[in-house]
Amino acid sequence: MGLKELRKKKWFKIMTNTYILVLTIFVIWMAFFDTNSLMIHLELENEIDKLEKEKDFLKNEIAKDKEILEKMSDEKELEKLAREKYYMKKDNEEIFLIEYEDSLKNKQDE
Repeated sequence: MGLKELRKKKWFKIMTNTYILVLTIFVIWMAFFDTNSLMIHLELENEIDKLEKEKDFLKNEIAKDKEILEKMSDEKELEKLAREKYYMKKDNEEIFLIEYEDSLKNKQDE
């Protein structure tokens, strides 16, 4: 197949059209090599999704913290938290911590 025969083919005429060549080069450039390429857009979309999930998580955490703060405005709830979480006591009290076997096994496994 010579060059003359190749030039007579319809697909060759279409592919060697100046507009088609310029358009093809432009599309390839925009898809892969430009600073705003499709690859960068996909990475940025993934990062946006990740940040939106983190934003939702943090909003939920803020709501939980607000709920805890509302509870802590009550003196009885504050005392309950101090006793249960931080093992605080009054001067004339004694605290006995009771650990069950299940919790002991879990600590040994770790």
